[in-house]
Amino acid sequence: MYDVAIIGSGPAGVSAAINLKIHNKKIIWFGNADLSKKAEKAELIQNYPGLNEVTGKQFVWALKNHVDQMGLTVTEELVTGVYDMGEYFGLMAKDNTYEAKAVILCLGVEEIKTVKGEENFVGRGVSYCATCDGFLYKGKKIGVLCTDKRYEYEIEYLCSLADTAYVMPIYKGVNVTAPNAKIIMQMPKEVKGGLKLNALIFKDSQIEVDGLFVLKGAISPATLMRGLNVEEGHVVVDRSCKTNIKGVFAAGDCTGRPYQYAKAIGEGNVAAHAVIEYLAKK
Repeated sequence: MYDVAIIGSGPAGVSAAINLKIHNKKIIWFGNADLSKKAEKAELIQNYPGLNEVTGKQFVWALKNHVDQMGLTVTEELVTGVYDMGEYFGLMAKDNTYEAKAVILCLGVEEIKTVKGEENFVGRGVSYCATCDGFLYKGKKIGVLCTDKRYEYEIEYLCSLADTAYVMPIYKGVNVTAPNAKIIMQMPKEVKGGLKLNALIFKDSQIEVDGLFVLKGAISPATLMRGLNVEEGHVVVDRSCKTNIKGVFAAGDCTGRPYQYAKAIGEGNVAAHAVIEYLAKK
């Protein structure tokens, strides 16, 4: 049992992890070992106090150096579900289950918008984990929506199980070699079905499938945790970064504009201290 689970390794997640480490909390931190690919791509950062005109690479290097000095490690698993168990939370990530007394969501903003109907079919044809659910679609027709080249090994794995995989990459330089992979260079507008998903709807066509795998670096807050108060794609929090669910906090871009590093790091700090107070009361 962990004291806190942090989901997201951008500036908000870094800030929360560092502050909780200082206070000797037992944490598990989910994200990318390289921290933030998005921040790394920034050409020039001019509005972060004390760091005048640094590149994104320099900024992320400074964060990573601090993280390494603190002895912090990132668990590189995509969390696909957070469940309120009463006195603690259960987190599903790949084939593993974790437990924590509190959760801090540092999810950033979604790489792609949720497809219409997607959230309605989670667990009924829509999956975010190839290794978890791929075997359920052995010999069947599936759709695979992928946001990054680094997930292509998961596409190949799904292709080894499925009869046909309709692959929809949202990036350039696709290199999927499986003979049963059919590349479609467009996103579906909607997913439809009855008790289970059975069709992908495009602008001028429709494809019948048995399931849809969405391979991306983060899942929408509303899909990740049922009952979470979300407005226009952002998690609703108060001044202490508390959400409407007791024991769940949120920080950074996922709580809304402005999408700036200073705001994200400040909220990560606030969320960490709110969690410390929450745990003390428990």
